[in-house]
Amino acid sequence: MICLIGNYPPDRQQSMLRFATQLRDGLSAEGHEVEIRAPRAYATRLIPRRSTLWKWAAYFDKLILFPFRLLNLNRQVRVVHICDHSNSIYQRWIRAKPTMVTCHDLLAVRGGLGEETDCPATAAGRLLQKWILHSLSKIGWIACVSEATAEDVRRLVKPTSENRRRVVIENSLNYPYQEIPVNDAWQRLAHLPRLQRDQPFVLHVGSSLRRKNREGFVRAMTMVKQESRMSLVFAGEPLPAALCQLCRRANLDVVEIISPGSYVLEALYRVAHALLYPSRFEGFGWPVIEAQACGCPVVCSREAPMAETAGPAALHCASSDETCFARQILALCDAELREQQRRLGLENATRYQPKVMIARYLELYRELERTA
Repeated sequence: MICLIGNYPPDRQQSMLRFATQLRDGLSAEGHEVEIRAPRAYATRLIPRRSTLWKWAAYFDKLILFPFRLLNLNRQVRVVHICDHSNSIYQRWIRAKPTMVTCHDLLAVRGGLGEETDCPATAAGRLLQKWILHSLSKIGWIACVSEATAEDVRRLVKPTSENRRRVVIENSLNYPYQEIPVNDAWQRLAHLPRLQRDQPFVLHVGSSLRRKNREGFVRAMTMVKQESRMSLVFAGEPLPAALCQLCRRANLDVVEIISPGSYVLEALYRVAHALLYPSRFEGFGWPVIEAQACGCPVVCSREAPMAETAGPAALHCASSDETCFARQILALCDAELREQQRRLGLENATRYQPKVMIARYLELYRELERTA
């Protein structure tokens, strides 16, 4: 049996929840018995989420109650895989089982150490990130989702285990995104009347975290507006008030699509003029390969790991160069360039198939068992 240590569902870390589920389903399809073991919500059920006590109730569930469930793992468990490096703190309660962790990024850890990653930490947060970093040093086997993350691990994680292994296993698409027919895409979007076939739009996918650089997206599209009539579509979290005000001042045509499912997102990628992804910091950059798999041209930051993930199949700019972003969006009005980027993107996306990722993890599990 393979035991996957998952995330606390009330924290709503959707990408991490999907990653654990994807691993479970992929490993099960290969004939392996798999269990996801994750902290359960007990204390947080008793406290309103808006209460200042909610965070401490969550810590009680995660740090007091859950470790007891790790002390009695099934004897049939062959390998324990901590699916998110932020849960590396659980390694101290996992006894006599070969254990590895997937490191998605060290942005919060770096922020806790005072580095600029758009992830500032409180005093309590700095202590937590130091605990995570110390725990990572105790786990000899770490899979990193990109070369950029691996470089941070090499720089910051000083292994104390004799059995040291660091590998890069890139994430894969966690939904079978593909280039669907345009008419099918518009049918899926029929419930969004503000989207019109004769009105091209540029898409941003993600949250309003500072590192996602939604402000840069808006400023770049303000420049685009001077030469081309394009809407802005934000798929993900609601826009904060300050960003709404910025859009109004620029008189931009904005459409918000809150938490679209993959079915709708696939359609958005298919009919968008482009995905503009000006993020400053990432661990991997899922929207880049999702868009490419759907035949959507990508304009993104050239900083690692976006350039690594997108490869030569995207148009790249420095994350601070909004003029460049605007220029590249306008360049994609050229049919020949657009078709070239579409083809390159589809080809690049084939690198990120789930079976490839699952095979790499299975190979790592077998090696971990042999050397345990």
